[in-house]
Amino acid sequence: MKRISIVLSVLIAISMLLAACQPAPAATDVPVATDAPMATDAPKATDAPKATEAPMATTAPVDANSLPREETLYFNGQQWGTVVCWNPYSSNCNNAMALAQQDNARVPMFETPYLYDMLDGNVYPLLADGPFKWDDGMTQITFKLNPAAKWSDGTPVTADDVAYTWASHVKYNTQFGAANKDYIDTIEAADPLTVVVKAKLGEDGKAINPLLVNAYLSSNYVIQKAWTQTLEARTGGDAAAFMADVADDVVFSGPYHKFFSDDSKVVLIRDDNYWGQDASMFGKLPIPKYLAHVIYKDNAAGTTALQAGEVDVSQQFNSNVQDFWLKQNLPISTYLPDAPYGIGASLPTAFFNKASYGLDQLAIRKAIAIAVDYDTIIANAMTNQSATFAQVPRSLMNPTPGEQALYDHDAVKDLQWVGNDIEGANKLLDDAGIKDTNGDGWREFNGKDLHYVATCPDGWSDWQAAIEVVAAAGKNIGIDITTNYPDWSVYQTIVTNWPLPEKDFDIFMMWSDGAGPTQPWGRIRHLLSGEFAETTNNWNGNWGAYNNPEVNAWIAELPTMSDPAAMKEVYTNLVKAYLTDIPSFTLMYRPQSFHTVNESVWTNFPHENDGTNPPVPPLDMTDGWAIAGLYNLTLVK
Repeated sequence: MKRISIVLSVLIAISMLLAACQPAPAATDVPVATDAPMATDAPKATDAPKATEAPMATTAPVDANSLPREETLYFNGQQWGTVVCWNPYSSNCNNAMALAQQDNARVPMFETPYLYDMLDGNVYPLLADGPFKWDDGMTQITFKLNPAAKWSDGTPVTADDVAYTWASHVKYNTQFGAANKDYIDTIEAADPLTVVVKAKLGEDGKAINPLLVNAYLSSNYVIQKAWTQTLEARTGGDAAAFMADVADDVVFSGPYHKFFSDDSKVVLIRDDNYWGQDASMFGKLPIPKYLAHVIYKDNAAGTTALQAGEVDVSQQFNSNVQDFWLKQNLPISTYLPDAPYGIGASLPTAFFNKASYGLDQLAIRKAIAIAVDYDTIIANAMTNQSATFAQVPRSLMNPTPGEQALYDHDAVKDLQWVGNDIEGANKLLDDAGIKDTNGDGWREFNGKDLHYVATCPDGWSDWQAAIEVVAAAGKNIGIDITTNYPDWSVYQTIVTNWPLPEKDFDIFMMWSDGAGPTQPWGRIRHLLSGEFAETTNNWNGNWGAYNNPEVNAWIAELPTMSDPAAMKEVYTNLVKAYLTDIPSFTLMYRPQSFHTVNESVWTNFPHENDGTNPPVPPLDMTDGWAIAGLYNLTLVK
């Protein structure tokens, strides 16, 4: 199989390397107009030393309750609640197994031109054929499509499909169009297999944001033009109907598609005609015939299923994960053999609702944030599956060496806090005149007691345990913080649409970006950028509606910068602003994915130093280059 390793030449992509890997390249790697290096004989994704591959049966069972165990890979921790739709233009399908257009796009059903590998910072062609290239003026990208690429209906994937996908995102103002239309001007078909992505240009005649133009190619699906036109015809040009369509008839290009879905499970079945078995791509079909996800009530139920061998790949928090092999002697393992067991890449964060009474006061926000006992969260809620804030002081960066090198630690040292500072928090509130004057035990602001509700989705046990620690901190400083845990299906509709309720969502948890081609700039943008403040259908971030014009200007400036010293200064300024204004506060460092596997049925999952080349990241074999892991699996004999 001929594979092409494409170095993603972006301003900040080097920050994605984990501590166990070789040192990150210099932060001076900027977007260039030349071709990326080509390794024409790179090893196959399937080249790791493996045992005998699983047989590939072709006869489907009668129903989803009789899936052959030796042909089915079971997951947990991704799908919570019933699937709403299969529409790749929608951002509200709640279809975690099939749909996630993100830094490491989920590609079992729908595919992107390129796949990002968080382990080496490279992208690899999927629908594309070879590297993409910026022109000399930094105004447009050109790439070719793989002529072997086909849709599920047997027709070829063409440049017209790529162009029409983008035009539809803009026309119907989908989340993906809205997120990129200020940076991408047009996407055009130069010929049936040649795509030209024209960037929006600044006054200097160059791309306003080359990071986001590059990232679009590995983050967003190509959707069939003919099917899109069918969707348009039946929705009559109405944008809301276009994005709300269930899309049961959707045409796809990936190796799996819908087999079964209800409120108990979701099952994808392999397309045995999948184009990726062509010698120009993987050279064969993925090994499991079925990808199945039982919809568990909560993490506890998912953990029980993992222990019983009913789950093969667990993307959920499993408390004291090391006990599975150290105490219970189960064939369960994680990507890293020792703590923190996964790659710390994302920063689960508690956001303050600025509309809630008193939370517009810095003294109240800071007092809550510094009073929280983060060591308890990490030891108990995370069972040490996270670095501590003493080990990695809080900023806007994840713990990886590449990101940690991007800001001046000494310049922000006085602003950082480890937590459990009850004395400091009480003094801060006292000095601000926020005291208990009526003797009821709760402090008042302008004569009104401070009562808040802290919340996160029900069943997300690590988050719930963290929120309980936040609530306990409030009581230690005279602020009444109670907890509430709505179902995720309800929670997601509230936190992504401004205005938030002035009760029940005063302090609430959401995620941050992990590793990807735009990081850490993308994470900072999503945590702080005013462009997302007070918006609806907001899956991007800044859910508490923070808005600081100076911060907005720094965020806009970074993607155009090339001088490493100037970049470091801007990153340092952003960290200062975040730790000074405290619109939100990180509770822990979380693995990009937990990626815990049970090898009682399947083996040869991705592990650190497993010999695969390019390295397959621990993203549950569904996201970005991690999809290559599906081609390495074998049955346990």
